[in-house]
Amino acid sequence: MMPVLAYGSRGIYVELLQSTLKKIGFYYGKVDGIFGKQTLDSVYYFQSQFGITVDGVVGRATWRKLEPYINGRVGRIVPTDMSYPYEIMMMNLDALRVKYPIIKVGYYAESVMGKKIPYVKIGEGEQEISYSASMHANEWINSVVLMKFIEDFGDAYENNSELFGYNVREIFESRTLYIIPMVNPDGVDLVLNNISHTSKYFRNAIEISDDYPNIPFPKGWKANINGVDLNQQFPADWEKAREVKFAQGYVSPAPRDFVGFGPLTEPESLGLYNFTLEHNFKIILAYHTQGEIIFWRYLNYNPEGSEDVAKEFARVSGYTLINEVKTNSYAGYRDWFISYFNRPGYTVETGIGNNPLPISQFEKIYNDNIGILITAGII
Repeated sequence: MMPVLAYGSRGIYVELLQSTLKKIGFYYGKVDGIFGKQTLDSVYYFQSQFGITVDGVVGRATWRKLEPYINGRVGRIVPTDMSYPYEIMMMNLDALRVKYPIIKVGYYAESVMGKKIPYVKIGEGEQEISYSASMHANEWINSVVLMKFIEDFGDAYENNSELFGYNVREIFESRTLYIIPMVNPDGVDLVLNNISHTSKYFRNAIEISDDYPNIPFPKGWKANINGVDLNQQFPADWEKAREVKFAQGYVSPAPRDFVGFGPLTEPESLGLYNFTLEHNFKIILAYHTQGEIIFWRYLNYNPEGSEDVAKEFARVSGYTLINEVKTNSYAGYRDWFISYFNRPGYTVETGIGNNPLPISQFEKIYNDNIGILITAGII
């Protein structure tokens, strides 16, 4: 049930309210999560136009009138102008699979806090492709990228139209896409201030952060809620990762870069590992921020076709390829995939600036990456 909002309210649901009102032409201000005078005036106007008691309070009756616009019965579903916590993503997934029956949603693991981690399956082909995002908490903008891609694919399929110049029905018939939009939901919710400050998880995160005062809290948080960097958890030279990160001072649970007390100790990383073993992915795309670069090598591994695909990704996105063989970063998901399966894996670093990137970068990031997302499904 949606919360009751009134003047002075703050938070994610105020952002959802503002984003929805803006989409339908009742609000022209900034989507900032603050229920101020401009938002109040917009609510008054909306209520007056929809026959609701004009009291400026967003209760059950107002949410009911907004619901068709939130869930896509009118217009698009995925908001691209607001923060994107787990609960909004789950709301969007429920709406997407109703609106587009080709979209199948399953769950492959639970987070530390017990959130079911979803994957989206699209397609009927034998060749399987994997996309993932938000393994690092403050890189949540890529969850919006993948969710928007899911919606655009569903819409193009429904209308038998093209996406980036390709008929998606042909992709659907020849490939199966597995999309994991949010690997680290607890961490994302922490960064977006969407965890109760009275919960044991938030208090523990504060204690972890206090041990690393130079990392801003919560915006500098990349780890899961236990303070373990999920992209340093995979059995690809994990001991080397431990050596490197311990030398850098990350010797205990931290907002970033702590490798854990062993590989695959965290439910989110273990779940992704097992999910990958259960499938036969031809390639994987691991989305991160920032830099507008693409990593395609791990040590001396060079799976057949990797470089050619990487060059095509660079061509369609304008991103720069990083060809370095040696690295001081080990134990990543992509590292493990390449070394274990000897198949192509890519880390795509979207956007420019300091994490978390502002949602104002979304349009450019999406336009840069739609070619990669489609190309991965046709190679």
